[in-house]
Amino acid sequence: MSFETISIIGLGYIGLPTAAVIASRKRQVIGVDVNQRAVDTVNRGQVHIVEPELDVVVLAAVSGGYLRATTKPEPADAFLIAVPTPFKEEYQPDLDYIESASRAIAPVLKRGDLVILESTSPVGATEQMAEWLAQARPDLTFPQSHGEASDIRVAHCPERVLPGHVLRELVQNDRVIGGMTPKCSEVAASLYKTFVEGACVITDARTAEMCKLTENSFRDVNIAFANELSIICDKLGINVWELIRLANRHPRVNILQPGPGVGGHCIAVDPWFIVSKTPNEARLIRAARGVNDSKPAWVLDKVKGAIAAYLQAQPGKTARDVTIACFGLAFKPDIDDLRESPALEITRSLALNHPGSVWAVEPHIDALPESLEHCKLKSLDEALAKADIFLLLVDHKAFKEVAAERFRRAAFVDTRGIWA
Repeated sequence: MSFETISIIGLGYIGLPTAAVIASRKRQVIGVDVNQRAVDTVNRGQVHIVEPELDVVVLAAVSGGYLRATTKPEPADAFLIAVPTPFKEEYQPDLDYIESASRAIAPVLKRGDLVILESTSPVGATEQMAEWLAQARPDLTFPQSHGEASDIRVAHCPERVLPGHVLRELVQNDRVIGGMTPKCSEVAASLYKTFVEGACVITDARTAEMCKLTENSFRDVNIAFANELSIICDKLGINVWELIRLANRHPRVNILQPGPGVGGHCIAVDPWFIVSKTPNEARLIRAARGVNDSKPAWVLDKVKGAIAAYLQAQPGKTARDVTIACFGLAFKPDIDDLRESPALEITRSLALNHPGSVWAVEPHIDALPESLEHCKLKSLDEALAKADIFLLLVDHKAFKEVAAERFRRAAFVDTRGIWA
């Protein structure tokens, strides 16, 4: 099938790079987003998110006439939905963005179109999306009612890219493509093969949905083991970093590095999608989430201990006199993405509860989010020179390069093991 025009619904961390990569193959791409500022930015050939080399690719695509953005869907041959899928209270999946996107594109659908859900979703979300489309367009047929003879093809193809390497991984990584019928899978694969150099592996929609959730739950469980190990070692007076280094010398052991928790839009969220569908069966997955979600509170207790030790060594001072510098707010190193970041949660808690000053050191942002209104953004040099307690939360490259004599002048809590 020939795809002359492709529409990307959602111009965020996945949608915009995907739109840019497809447009770089000289395909007409229409990006759709409800954020007018994002649309205007893209149409100027600029970007509103930080991702290496994305600005160059977007500028070339827009200048060449292959990419443009709008707030209202237009007719196309294929629609890729890449909108957020957060969770609501009690960790229940929130599919409101997917429903809104589905109902927005429904009026412009025509016979032969392809609709792909790329948003990471609970099992069954692709089928639910197809139902919303069918409700909005009773004049068209869909796979759930007409199988291979349907007017509209529907599939799921989850993104599986690493922030900071998105452009490369969009092209090089294998893609798992699950159609609601074999023909849906075949048509979707033909689209991805226009820009994907990795393998396009065919399965059904539910398996494709579960595959992405499984990948991130596997990582979450392994991180939970490392985080729990760090708590155990702290209680036993063992250097967890040395312990892991030694244990990993075993040829079949590869323990990950502990941290202040787990963040990001995938690993901290996706396991709950499995738990929500199978609450009685997903016992290990739920337990891992509990370990990782509780790690920020443990870090805060370590900071309280550091404050107490500092005050004991500084007679006459009170907690109000203690300045804490939090190094890193992003959910992982060397990016600007603060979504579901445990570092942000920890810094916010300190800013709200510590009577003294709390500083944030995040070299990848220019302004603090509203949730940190009680905190101040400081440069690395000022924090190292003036703060009393250092809290290392993210192992940014800039922090790894700090000379030992600079961080040893203050009490510090190192959750990433780069200063410890």
